[in-house]
Amino acid sequence: MEELIRTNDPTIIAFAQALLSGEDIDCYTLDVNMSVIEAGLGIVPQRLFVKRKDLFMAKAVLRDNDIEV
Repeated sequence: MEELIRTNDPTIIAFAQALLSGEDIDCYTLDVNMSVIEAGLGIVPQRLFVKRKDLFMAKAVLRDNDIEV
């Protein structure tokens, strides 16, 4: 697994997940529960991971949709 993006903005994570799902790229979000525990203060960023074999294509998909990788 490789880290694709790290952000405090949950809307970016949701948008990236939707884009990757549309391209049949499996992705996994980490630290979601930590951001809930901190009461949405944005201290702990959420991270989006993809399989190593999908990393190149996932980066291309996000860049094409103006998400900084």
